[in-house]
Amino acid sequence: MLTLLNLLSAVALLIWGTHIVRTGILRVFGSQLRGVLSHNMRRRPLAFAAGIGVTALVQSSNATALLVTSFVAQGLMALGPALAIMLGADVGTALMSRVLTLDLSWLSPLLIFLGVIFFLSRKQTRAGQLGRVGIGLGLIILALELIVSAALPITQAHGIKVLFASLTGDLLLDALVGALFALISYSSLAAVLLTATLAGAKLISLPVAIGLVIGANIGSGVLALLNASMQSAAGRRVALGSLLYKVLGLILVIPLLYPLAQWMDGLNWSAQGLVIGFHLAYNSLRCLLMLPTVGAMARFCTWLLPDQPAANGIARPRYLDPTALQLPSLALANAVRETLRIGDLIESMLNNLLEVLRGGQPALSRELRRLDDDVDALYSAVKLYLARIDQDSLSERERRRWAEIIELAVNLEQAGDLVERMLGKVQDQKTAQRREFSAHGLEELAALHGQLMANLRLGLAVFVYGDAESARQLLREKRRFRAQERRLAHAHVGRLYHGNRQSLETSALHLELIADMKRLNSMFCISAYVVLEGEDTGALLPSTVADAEHDSAASA
Repeated sequence: MLTLLNLLSAVALLIWGTHIVRTGILRVFGSQLRGVLSHNMRRRPLAFAAGIGVTALVQSSNATALLVTSFVAQGLMALGPALAIMLGADVGTALMSRVLTLDLSWLSPLLIFLGVIFFLSRKQTRAGQLGRVGIGLGLIILALELIVSAALPITQAHGIKVLFASLTGDLLLDALVGALFALISYSSLAAVLLTATLAGAKLISLPVAIGLVIGANIGSGVLALLNASMQSAAGRRVALGSLLYKVLGLILVIPLLYPLAQWMDGLNWSAQGLVIGFHLAYNSLRCLLMLPTVGAMARFCTWLLPDQPAANGIARPRYLDPTALQLPSLALANAVRETLRIGDLIESMLNNLLEVLRGGQPALSRELRRLDDDVDALYSAVKLYLARIDQDSLSERERRRWAEIIELAVNLEQAGDLVERMLGKVQDQKTAQRREFSAHGLEELAALHGQLMANLRLGLAVFVYGDAESARQLLREKRRFRAQERRLAHAHVGRLYHGNRQSLETSALHLELIADMKRLNSMFCISAYVVLEGEDTGALLPSTVADAEHDSAASA
């Protein structure tokens, strides 16, 4: 019993070491890996190579699958290149299984020792996270040694021999057991290394080991499909295509199993080396043969999982992928994209409001209120999504970005409520009292509305790119808007002096709308202050600081 417990604990240590390496690499290089996978991936060989490199770096094809399915679900990548990356990920896993079986016993204590020093002394820095990666690599090497040591006594246990003797080389049964190994260990790499160790200890025959290796590959495909179950249909197609490729590999190797095992037995290699060599050769050959078919597989997966028609009702978030919460940089990027959707809805609401001011149809009013409901729904989704991000895993820069996103989302939600209240004021004036704006008054409101729309777009651009010069331009536009607002208010009072009947009837509403647009403009320009406050050169001038204080007082 103790021997079995030692083996299970060694396997658990192997899984934990792989997890530490994966999370450490993603925290240090997550943004760069996301950039590599999401850009310039139209060429299949380049996408295939990217899949190999990223998987070898993060020690897990599941982590690569997580990134790729998120990109496809958000429309950042086509399905064909994504399937090519997943094929490369399978080869990357096989390469790492070969590297980890080398005699690296001297490296384990060195990596753990240096990793602990760097991680504890510089925990929140890049060097500290690289120390975390070193700890994980050291634990992986140590776990492999412990697995070998724990497996030796098991070879003498009669019950264990009977258990593994039940695996007689039936490829489908062995593949099922191998898939269960991968699912239980949450890693095909761990399952393959365990299989190699069992083969080296003579607990299983070579045909059985081959079946377990193929099954471990299928198990990783099932894991990816389970992880993508909460994705949109586009994201699930990636995992489905990868799983189908693994199943096809199983079907193709069935008639070749015994001739292949006999040929491999004739090689002057250790049993462990034969298993790892087969894993590498099988995945490499399978993926290279199937690489030209990714286009056809993409079409087949699209046929199996078609896009669902959009349902009527409240808008649902498109980019808030829950599986990306493990990767802070990717999760924040998702939140940014969803916040920009809220900005687009606010722009549509303002367009509808202008048409209502000009005497638009009642349907526009209903559409505007529906858009405000969509804004509220997306704001709640973004807020809850950001709340689920682990704050301890964020760098200082990511914490600032987190705060910027939530601040803009709050302002946009308040802007939506304000636009809806403006609509109510207009409808009360037009329907209850049957009054219309004068031609000059409507022209002035439309001109101010145009400036407001331009500042909204510029504010969203500043939020996305964080460009200091654009931020300064936004503040200049804000001051220009305030000057224009004062001029229009004075012009309206001038028309009252001359006794314009329509101006007299709509005077209160006219001035209230101008004041509301001023408040909206302040909400849209808040991103400029966030960018300029982060400048080391003191980019905020006294006048802009005064503007910010004035806005805070007005909001209060």
